[in-house]
This record gives sequence, structure tokens and C-alpha cells, in this order.
Amino acid sequence: MTERPRPRPSRGLVVWEILREVLDESAKASGRAVLDVLDAGGGTGGLAVPLAELGHNVTVVDSSPDALAGLERRAAEAGVRVRALQGDADGLPGVVGPDSADLVLCHSVLEYVDDPVAAMSSVARTVRQGGAVSVLAANQVAAVLHRALAGHFDDARRLLSSAQGRWGEHDPMPRRFTSGMLAELIENSGLRVGELHGVRVFADLVPSGLIDGDRGTADELLALERAAAMHPVLKDVATQLHALARRR
Repeated sequence: MTERPRPRPSRGLVVWEILREVLDESAKASGRAVLDVLDAGGGTGGLAVPLAELGHNVTVVDSSPDALAGLERRAAEAGVRVRALQGDADGLPGVVGPDSADLVLCHSVLEYVDDPVAAMSSVARTVRQGGAVSVLAANQVAAVLHRALAGHFDDARRLLSSAQGRWGEHDPMPRRFTSGMLAELIENSGLRVGELHGVRVFADLVPSGLIDGDRGTADELLALERAAAMHPVLKDVATQLHALARRR
């Protein structure tokens, strides 16, 4: 395997390290150094290209032709091959086939699809027996805190009681999840949630001027994020929730 590339962006370091660990464990268990990775809604390849740089077979399925074109350019610049296929999250088995991946990524997708239940079911059908699914979604509780800290108290109050996790009709995000909602959605698709992590517990609350240009402070923040990712209280106020699930 090649040397680990630095994650892009660095604020996603916690998720990147989890994915690396999952891939390493799967490679040892299967006896295959090269694994099949599917990135549903992977866009321009922010994770897909670094994963391909590790030597794995990576496929991105995305509904946007422009995003897939950007992915192909990024992959070419990195000197790796990533398969780019156009399709929707709720139709993955028809695009790549069922039981086709050792690891499936579903990052920042469930917030935007028309039917999260159908999308999650589709994701579950593409992972192989014993494989893993990585789900990353926006956290409703964190959005309440962020709106309140910005002085938008009415928005925060509406968010707190919203079934969809929205602060109003002008909210650009169609839905957000609590940790319980996300776990239930994944479990109902036939997967088993093993770990739930908080991503960006503090990173989006710290003024950028505090860490810009100061590598030592940035590294200290990343170390704090690692420690907080599985804290029983702090993970539930992170900007994003990350669930690692396995096929039953």
C-alpha cells in the first residue's frame, strides 16, 4: 500500500482516519490488498481520489455530470484512475450492481435526497457481506447551537422543534438528523450501526484567525477533535454525525 496522503480537507481528519482503519482491517481479513470502494454522491472526488491514491478500486456515482467531469480532472492530476458513473443514490444497485463494494461512502447525501429511506436502502444493497458503510450527515442539534450563537434565536427555536431539522423555508438544507434519527434510518435499512462519531465538534466554532497560519494550534485542534469524536455528550453537538455500519 502507498503512503497515506494528507486528507482533504484537514477538518475531515477524524473520518479519514476511520476509513483508513476500516480499509486496513478489511484488507487483512479478506487477504486482498486492493478493495472495492463506492462513493455515493462523491462529487468531484474529495475523498475518492485520496482513496484511489492508496491503491484501491474506487467508483463514484453522482447525479451531476459537471461534478463527475471535475472528478475526472482531479483524478488525472493525481495520476490515479477513478470510475465515474452518473446515477442517483436511490438507484445504486442498478448502476454498480448489488453486493459490489467492500466499503460504501454515503457522505452529505441523505440531507438532500428526495427519499432518505430509499437512498439508505439502496446503499445497504451495494455493500458486500461483512463490508462497511460510512454515513456522514448534518447534525440538527449542532445547527441549533450555531444559529443561536449567531444571534438567530427564532431560527434556533424553530430548528429545535422541527421534524426535518430546518429553521424555515429559507434554510438551504432540506433536512438534518439527530444521532438517534440517523441510527434508526441506518438500522432500518438492514445494516448494523457499530460506531457513531461527532465530526467538527469545535472546528466550526473556533475563529479561523486563531488557527490560520499556526500549524501547532491547528494540530492541537485536530487532537482535540479526535478526543471529542466519541465523547458521549460532545459527539451529539458536532456539526456532522458520522456512523460506521456493517452489513448484517
